Amino acid sequence: MKIILNTSVLLKNLQVLSGVLNSSNTMPILDNFLFEIENKNLKITASDLETTMNVNMDIDSENTESKSYAVPAKILIDLLKSLPHQPSAFTFDASNKLEITSDSGIYEIPYCDAKEYPVLQSLENPSRTTISSKILENAISKTIFATGTDDLRPVMTGVLFQLSTTSLTFVATDAHKLVKYQRTDITSSEDADFIMPKKPLNVLKTIFSTLKEDEEVEINYNISNATFSFKNCVLNCRLIDGKYPNYEGVIPKENSKKLIVDRSRLINSVSCVSIFSNKQTHQVRLKIAGNELNLSADDKDYSNKADERLTCDYEGDDIMIGFNSKFLLEMLKNLKSDEIQIEMSEPNRAGVLSPIDGLEEGETITMLVMPSLITQ
Repeated sequence: MKIILNTSVLLKNLQVLSGVLNSSNTMPILDNFLFEIENKNLKITASDLETTMNVNMDIDSENTESKSYAVPAKILIDLLKSLPHQPSAFTFDASNKLEITSDSGIYEIPYCDAKEYPVLQSLENPSRTTISSKILENAISKTIFATGTDDLRPVMTGVLFQLSTTSLTFVATDAHKLVKYQRTDITSSEDADFIMPKKPLNVLKTIFSTLKEDEEVEINYNISNATFSFKNCVLNCRLIDGKYPNYEGVIPKENSKKLIVDRSRLINSVSCVSIFSNKQTHQVRLKIAGNELNLSADDKDYSNKADERLTCDYEGDDIMIGFNSKFLLEMLKNLKSDEIQIEMSEPNRAGVLSPIDGLEEGETITMLVMPSLITQ
């Protein structure tokens, strides 16, 4: 079997697929890409059993038979990075050797029996919705940083997709911070919830960020799996099983204290002051009175201390509240507005962040960060 492939196009597709691969696998066959050749089409697949992704490429070939080969992923990508960007011949011979011929030379890579490669089962009775790749990329970027890492609470390690006839909502939380991203300009034909794992979302985010044009993404899902189809790619992943926490119940609804401040200036101040914070708590204190925001931090173990002042718009009684500076900065940096609003009620209740500007029509973002106990 001989086919002609452009090495630069092939490398680009393999690098996308490599995001699915694990550094170590219980099944050695998963260290390979699956090449499936049929007429003028090449489908390349990567899988870790939980997530499977494939891309389709047009090829130059005179063969009419269908063949499959499992090719070692790492050595193939390393070779393609070193080859000039030009069409090269890929010949699969009967002795389980892949011979790659370019103007630079000839290279041989042993391939495996493709029969050992796990077969992806199609979704049974899936539901379907479509969404713009740019909107989905934005939703992933705004939420994925807030996911948890505790394997004992697996539902919180992913992002909740809530589809309804009135809106699409994406939620992530690790119990210390929470993000709710909602689009009322996009709807689904039916109500459904599912929890997407972090790994396939990162793969999708990486791909969407490189797309030159907005693509329509078709999402098919059932109780256990979801498939994202766009352009020449299909990604299938196993969903996280479990019931997502009642996040609406932890978002304070009545906040009498409202702070509006320049986002960039607040980022700079928190970044600077946090250098002097305790290395365990990373606490930065916000003291607000009138139109002045005072930020302070200290580390008594090393006699470090910092204090900064910012002008702000504030409505409500004076308050002092402490936040983990790392969590606060993550949220501020994931917003794109010039100004942000922080709503508060009491020093022991969560603060709610939202952008004042920079949102598209139908787009809302709510970010919640839990306070930390202020110690004197």
